[in-house]
Amino acid sequence: MTFRTRVSVDAPADLVWGTMSDVARWPEFTPTVTSVRLLDDEPFGPGSRVRVEQPGLPALDWMVTALTPGRSFVWETVAAGVTIAAGHVVEAGARGGAAVELSITRSGLLAPLLALLTGARTRRYVRTEALSLKRRCEPPGRR
Repeated sequence: MTFRTRVSVDAPADLVWGTMSDVARWPEFTPTVTSVRLLDDEPFGPGSRVRVEQPGLPALDWMVTALTPGRSFVWETVAAGVTIAAGHVVEAGARGGAAVELSITRSGLLAPLLALLTGARTRRYVRTEALSLKRRCEPPGRR
């Protein structure tokens, strides 16, 4: 089960990537994240562990499983026997802008049940996070 959203951002891809990959600052601009704490002293990259707190959800520890600098990262967690992978992708767009794609993929025996119980919130959070990133990166007047 995958939930995915894509938005165009009127800002350079490197700015969007820098904002998106600075995960500790997410609570400053998206209402769907109340706290992000890096659990390792290493730079953010494959193997990094991050604790994320979101309204109405238990705190979850995520591990970065893939990172392409300047382009994308994936982190994963396990909750209630379901593996959840969150994808974050930035692509350079036409005329200096960027496209952002965020996704949540759930797998495991209980994934369909979890999607049924939390699917609407997941879709709303993923969309809100993409639009919040857009607002954070675009200059005033272009939003």
